[in-house]
Amino acid sequence: MDQSSLLYGAITLVVCGLSSLYVALVIWSPPPIVTRDSEKQYLCHASPKKSRPLSRLADPGSVDLTIVVPAYNETERLPVMLEATIDHLTSPTLKNKHSFEVLIIDDGSSDHTSAAALKLAGKYPKCDIRIVTLEKNLGKGGAVRHGMLFGGGERLLMVDADGASRFTDLELLWEAMDKIAPSNGAGVVVGSRAHLVKTEAVVKRSFIRNVLMYGLHTILRIVGVGHIRDTQCGFKLFSRAAAQQIFPAQHLPTWIFDVELLLLAKQLHIPVMEVPIEWHEVAGSKLNVVTASLQMLRDLLIVRANHLLGRWKALPARPKAQ
Repeated sequence: MDQSSLLYGAITLVVCGLSSLYVALVIWSPPPIVTRDSEKQYLCHASPKKSRPLSRLADPGSVDLTIVVPAYNETERLPVMLEATIDHLTSPTLKNKHSFEVLIIDDGSSDHTSAAALKLAGKYPKCDIRIVTLEKNLGKGGAVRHGMLFGGGERLLMVDADGASRFTDLELLWEAMDKIAPSNGAGVVVGSRAHLVKTEAVVKRSFIRNVLMYGLHTILRIVGVGHIRDTQCGFKLFSRAAAQQIFPAQHLPTWIFDVELLLLAKQLHIPVMEVPIEWHEVAGSKLNVVTASLQMLRDLLIVRANHLLGRWKALPARPKAQ
């Protein structure tokens, strides 16, 4: 066999290999997230049976703050979290400081989370608590994305339903947002538990969870968000301008979606600030660490590959007409 034949064979193998990898990427990439008509509406204490239309992220903001709570089978943990949220936002020191709405996104639960949330809303009749029920379980990332796309806040906070983050730390995030995104500019403030690594809050966690945490940090440095020490804390604040650019471009519905959000912010040159917050582990996590680890690795590779190849990308916001 002459050299030209060997060269041709090698090129053919490389082309076939790259083509196979590309096909695998297309197959493994999650399909577009479909929003059904029923999911564009909500129930509330004032209208428990007749659905009302949700706000749209593309429209101007209608309140100071939207709180997005992804909830999958959270009938037991949601009451404590919601009480802490409402107590803080209606406290004498903050009363009337932030107009707000709470969006509880029931991610296709099987334990009647929506009904429980609607009953909870009755405890706070003066508060705008909206319950949205997704027809199928999307995953935490899909539920957060949905809430953000239909939030009316000038600032939008994602917060876990377990109440692990101290809600009063919202004010720390708020102050940081004032610094990096004045005049309603684009900005993201990340609640961070990095300062707790050597404390009991983390040391007492299971061995496998801590291994997962350190492994994740290593991979994050490889994919390009190693500058954020804690990407996974479920307490993040987005300005409306940032949310309008980031969330329509989000593809991952799984639990590692936070990394995609931060990668998008980096691509869009949106400033991100990390702020230490208080946090404690709450029993009842639905995360299977072994399955999640494998899914994490797959999804991070999928995100990075799609971004590098330009299949997934975010477009900067168009300048507003004067």
